[in-house]
Amino acid sequence: GQLVDTVFAKYQAEVEGAVERGLAFLASEQADDGSFGGGRGSSSGIVALAGMAFLSKGHLPGQGPYGDTLNRCIDFVLSRAQPNGLLTRGRGNETMYAHNIAALFLTEISGMVDPERQLRVDSASAAALKLILDAQAVPKGVRNRGGWRYQPTSTDSDLSCSGWALMALKSARLNGARVPDAAIESAVAYVWKHYDETNGGFGYTSPQAKDTLAGCGLLCLELTGHHGDPRTFKAGDYILSTLETLPAATHQYYGNYYNAQATFQLGGKYWENYAAWMYPHYLPMQRADGAWPGRKYGDIYTTSMVLLSMTVPYRQLPIYQRDETVDE
Repeated sequence: GQLVDTVFAKYQAEVEGAVERGLAFLASEQADDGSFGGGRGSSSGIVALAGMAFLSKGHLPGQGPYGDTLNRCIDFVLSRAQPNGLLTRGRGNETMYAHNIAALFLTEISGMVDPERQLRVDSASAAALKLILDAQAVPKGVRNRGGWRYQPTSTDSDLSCSGWALMALKSARLNGARVPDAAIESAVAYVWKHYDETNGGFGYTSPQAKDTLAGCGLLCLELTGHHGDPRTFKAGDYILSTLETLPAATHQYYGNYYNAQATFQLGGKYWENYAAWMYPHYLPMQRADGAWPGRKYGDIYTTSMVLLSMTVPYRQLPIYQRDETVDE
């Protein structure tokens, strides 16, 4: 659509430079085993996010300037796989978060790697997908049914963890995996339970809206075929109405990542207005070394999330594709 092109064109040269500096920073921080320096850089979820940042600019495993960087990301994530399919050695409340993000990464790079790695990716992805489906099927009360939380055995759910799980399922399905319709439908029903009818926002474990979760809820609906539902436009309006308070949120980079993807899916004035806020807000925050500073989760996480947000219009990741009728 024309609107997307005009708003992005204004910042494109600046974005190109910022993205290249950001990717160079990530590559410079990577260890030989594929992990990254700094806080949480040895989490399979963080390594997966960094890997997806390279993919989002069109870089491919084994090719070009970051081919080896990407292969190391893939090998690290594969090295974390456990016999039960879990793609992380982490514990506590990050377990399923890291797993879901790592599973998403493996499904996104599937088909881009050499034959030997593809066999390992296929095996790990199938086991990872089964674990996600089994975790969803754990008996839960009505409020938590259809979602995911910290552990594969959790009997409660939250929208944030569920968003990553649903993206992994959707990506796997795009790649040809057999994901039961019932699993997607159950997850979507869970997302709707967190929709705040009064303002169009989404909540974490209830419908009480949080500024950082509107994009997550909206993207889940857009990716599962709810395009054009009046409630999705209300969610888009909520995102645009909370821009000024987002930077004060603890999870602002997470919120921005989902907002960018969700408004891009909505298209039209939603992406135009969001992009017109996002680029001038986050571009000046980049440090001279190419990183975006991460107070809570470290520079690798923050830089990866900003890069993934800024590169949405490139549509390089399969999960970034969208319905081309959106701006008509």
